[in-house]
Amino acid sequence: MLDLPQSPLVKGGGDRWGDLIIFKPRLLMTHFHLTNSPILPPDWIAPLRHPQAGALATFEGWVRNHNQGHPVTALTYEVYPELALKEGERILQEALAQFDLHQAIAVHRYGNLAIGDIAVWIGTTASHRRAAFAGTQYIIDEIKTRLPIWKQEFYGDRPCRWVYCRDH
Repeated sequence: MLDLPQSPLVKGGGDRWGDLIIFKPRLLMTHFHLTNSPILPPDWIAPLRHPQAGALATFEGWVRNHNQGHPVTALTYEVYPELALKEGERILQEALAQFDLHQAIAVHRYGNLAIGDIAVWIGTTASHRRAAFAGTQYIIDEIKTRLPIWKQEFYGDRPCRWVYCRDH
């Protein structure tokens, strides 16, 4: 089960105008998560809603069936969770400050993944699209270079090997 913040929708006793639910402002939110379960993007988009947001940018990193000319059949990610969570949160805080984002969430899988699985998902909201796009790109670039996450690729034509995430 995902540990997500409560929806920003006002429920019970909130302000309503007809059938329109009024959003109440809340503090900037960032969350970096690790999971060994499939990533379901709609579950992660909902908490990104913000009354000042005019843009949502997302990124999905998928397990592909090839790398450097070799057929890939599966991946395994291993992670040092305490450090990855701390550094992941730091990356999100940096993105919030540098790109004027309202919200940012990132989730990275670990364990065994199949071709087509989502390995990493990132979502940001901002008042304008350029900030949301730039913040999302910054987050994925930093995750790839800074987090203690290791990827083992399994191939159809040679033995498996460990590869650097930052190279892909």
